[in-house]
Amino acid sequence: MPVGATWVDPLSLQALPPLPQLDLAVVGHVEMVSFLGVDRLPVAGQIAHASTCFDHAAGGGAVVAVQLARLSGRRVSFFTALGRDAAGHQAVEELQALGLDMHVSWREAPTRRGITFIDATGERTITVIGERLAPAATDALPWQILAGLEGVFVTASDAEGLCLARQARLLAATPRVRLPVLRQAAVKLDALIGSATDPGERYESEDLNPPPRWYVGTEGAIGGFVRPGGRFSALERTSAVRDAYGAGDCFAAGVTAGMAAGWELREAISLGCHCGNACLNGHGPYQSQLTRQQIPTLLR
Repeated sequence: MPVGATWVDPLSLQALPPLPQLDLAVVGHVEMVSFLGVDRLPVAGQIAHASTCFDHAAGGGAVVAVQLARLSGRRVSFFTALGRDAAGHQAVEELQALGLDMHVSWREAPTRRGITFIDATGERTITVIGERLAPAATDALPWQILAGLEGVFVTASDAEGLCLARQARLLAATPRVRLPVLRQAAVKLDALIGSATDPGERYESEDLNPPPRWYVGTEGAIGGFVRPGGRFSALERTSAVRDAYGAGDCFAAGVTAGMAAGWELREAISLGCHCGNACLNGHGPYQSQLTRQQIPTLLR
């Protein structure tokens, strides 16, 4: 796509190129999240009643990694840090079953937890409990694996960990890594992908040197934009949103997979839109993630 070009609608799944099997990894964080379905958010002093309640090992790192595994057709290496507690061991067991090869640095601090309210419109409101645990370059993890990979996505690490991740052919990250860490690492990102409406993920062009090759900012139901590039719309929904948790992370995974496959930018963004849209159809981040089997070009 030429710099300065603008498009409106994402390409259909039928119009996307074949997606090869990819060797990918994620460096990032995990939270054990309790999902509560409510009619509306509780107000002060109220006793609220939840219609559903379930737990998942989630957080941005985990959601991106599982979505990449379902797109790539191969297990994804996940570098993370967890507390040496029941929640940490539960997270490993669940994520291994979802297609991840877990490389864990065990901490004495507790595994971070979260509570997510999902209201009747599908909107999620998240409260996290405890410190975010992030893998660091000094952790005794098999960092050498990254050098042979087609793509790595980072949600949490230190500056040296980002430098190690740069060994992969493609490196993408979220601003949730935190801008001071990204500045200290001073690596060239192929893509920085995050919410343009979330203050915790804001990014401006002068924030990083070198700047990322592409910055992709999402804006929820209206789509988003790429710098340099143009705007893109969200896919038109044909049913109500069931649960918005993880949609942005699934979008980031789709864009990363497309870029790692060598697709044109518009094609990679389109795959991201389909991944984010599919996530909105299920309860929790994993129930309705897009899979290789749902991409028509792979079934011809």
